Formats: sequence, structure tokens, C-alpha cells
Amino acid sequence: MILPHEPEALLVGRVWSKAQDGPCLVLVRNAHVLDITPLGPTMSALLERQDLVTALRSGSFQDLGSLDSFLDESAGQLLAPVDLQAIKAAGVTFADSMLERVIEEQARGDASRALEIRQRLAPVIGDNLKGVAAGSEKAAQVKALLKEMNLWSQYLEVGIGPDAEIFTKSQPMSSVGCGAEVGIHPISEWNNPEPEVVLSVRSDGKIIGATLGNDVNLRDVEGRSALLLGKAKDNNASCSIGPFIRLFDDRFTLEGLGQVKVSLLVEGEDGFQMTGESAMSAISRSPANLASQLLNRNHQYPDGAVLFLGTMFAPVKDRRGQGQGFTHEVGDRVEIATPRLGRLVNWVNRSDACPPWTFGSTALFQNLARRGLL
Repeated sequence: MILPHEPEALLVGRVWSKAQDGPCLVLVRNAHVLDITPLGPTMSALLERQDLVTALRSGSFQDLGSLDSFLDESAGQLLAPVDLQAIKAAGVTFADSMLERVIEEQARGDASRALEIRQRLAPVIGDNLKGVAAGSEKAAQVKALLKEMNLWSQYLEVGIGPDAEIFTKSQPMSSVGCGAEVGIHPISEWNNPEPEVVLSVRSDGKIIGATLGNDVNLRDVEGRSALLLGKAKDNNASCSIGPFIRLFDDRFTLEGLGQVKVSLLVEGEDGFQMTGESAMSAISRSPANLASQLLNRNHQYPDGAVLFLGTMFAPVKDRRGQGQGFTHEVGDRVEIATPRLGRLVNWVNRSDACPPWTFGSTALFQNLARRGLL
């Protein structure tokens, strides 16, 4: 089951309904999918409602079918639980991932060099960065030390310096949902999933909920040059979000989110298996701080935004040969999960083999207008 372990979780999302012949906003209740599109009609508009939690708990909504009927696609399919929101991401927010980004930079995208560089840098950078709060006096001291050792990096600057890395992960309407294929650009030979918590942020900056995401990453492309970040991150089907947004309420808060652990499971058709875990308590910047650096008086998002918070898990388990580390193969099953947010499952394919993105904002409004929802 893809739902959180807590039956009382307040979950909203999007599905493509065969019965409605279009995307619907939904509330998940008792493992059934209820149509709440009349409250919206877009997820962006729905999440702006000040009375949202009350409206969802007290309202009566049309039943579109069981969740299972959308998982087996007999009634439709799950979509990413966002539509018009900006899709942003924070990078290098955990000490372990900082080390791996420096390794990518030093290896210039060559996976064969990663092991030797990791063995040289891990005792110095890894030990020095654990427990260091970004932007703190201690971080400034570590920066001075690593500069003296000629080990300072642009990735460490955004990892423990005063300013976070906030970048555009994907375009509005382009993310895929639970059960879909995720895409790896065919030029990449060294890549990985990035299991992350994703914040849902209202246009006024208020964090109203969270979900899971896969910030699919091309390590060799970004390693060649940080200026290739866009090519490494934003490709067809390279962003997965879901399964649903869990709204904050009296049972689930931002403070509680800070204690979750996110697990990763990769299972290949070749029998390969890899597991890992990221603890949100190990993040170097708080979710609230990252959200404040995303949306503030200098930068607004009138349709709201979602923000990937980064991951501490950088896979290094050898797959294609000793010292080569991990990379995806077509057909990999990727599962990202935590008991409080549920389970996001996708299958890996090449980005040019995944279904093309054709349903954008114009198509959304045309569909809603045809159905009399605008």
C-alpha cells in the first residue's frame, strides 16, 4: 500500500479520471478517492484556501472509486499532486551529499575516479561537516580550515555557507506521479535517484504540507560542469512527486516532519538491490529556513511552490564493476517511502522512451473549461 501508516492522515492529490475524462483534485479517505475539484479547481488554487483543512474534513464529495482502481489503472491513474506550482529544489543540504558533490566535481564526471577521491576526502570533509549548522560560526571556521587544505568547493559554499542552493527542478505540470516511469537522459552513464521530502508552500510563504519526491540526478553530467545543472536535472520524466500531499493539521506538523526518515529501495531486473535511508534530523538547514530562502520579499510565487529539501543518501554500491559505484539501468524499480507520508514507486526508463510531456497549462484550462469547472 502506498498510503501513510496513519489512517487519519489528511491527503490531497490529483488523478486522471476516466469517468471525468480529465484531471481531478482528490481527497483520499478510507482508501477511496473523492473528487474535490469543485473546491479548486487547480491544486494551486485549492492549497491557497485558508479554510482548507476544515472544508476537507466537513465536506461531502463524489467517490471516484477505490485507490486500488487507480493503482491498477482501471479507473484512471495517479498524477503528481501539483499542477501550476513552481517546482524548486534545494541542493547540498546534508553532509554526506556534500561529500559526494565534491567528489563529482573532482572526478569531472568520471565514475571510475570516484572511489579514489572518496577515500582521500571522506576522512577530512566527512568528519568536519557532520553536525555543522549552515551559516553558523562553526561553519565559517570549517570553511577557513578547508580553504587552508585546498579542499574548498562551490558545493561546500552552498552546503554550509549562508546562502542555500535553490534551483528550478522542473516545469509546472511536467512532474510524474506514483506508478509512472522516471527518465534518465540517454547521454548519462552515472546517475542515481535522490529520495527527498518535498514541501508544499503557499504563495504567502506558509508551509502547509509535505510529500515525497525523486530528484533524479545525472552525476556525470553535473560533474563535468556545475553549469550543466539544468541538463542534469530537468529532462522528460526526470521529476517524480507523490503519492499525495499530506496537509499539516493537529496530528502532523512541520516539527513532526523534521523527525521522519526516508528510505530508498532500488530493485533491478538484473537482480541488483540497493537500500538506503535519509534522516531529516541530519539536515544542515531547517525546512523553514530553506522555504524562507525560496519565497520572500525578493522572490514571489503567486501560484505557490513545492520545494525538494535534498537528500543525505548518495549511492556508492558498485553495480557495473569494482569502484564504479551505482548507476541506474532501464527497468529499475525505485521505491521512496516513510511511514508518515506514504510510498512513491516508479520505474526507470530513458527519458526519450518515457511518454512525452504533452499536457501543460493550456491543456489543463481547456479541459477544465470543457467540463464546466472554470
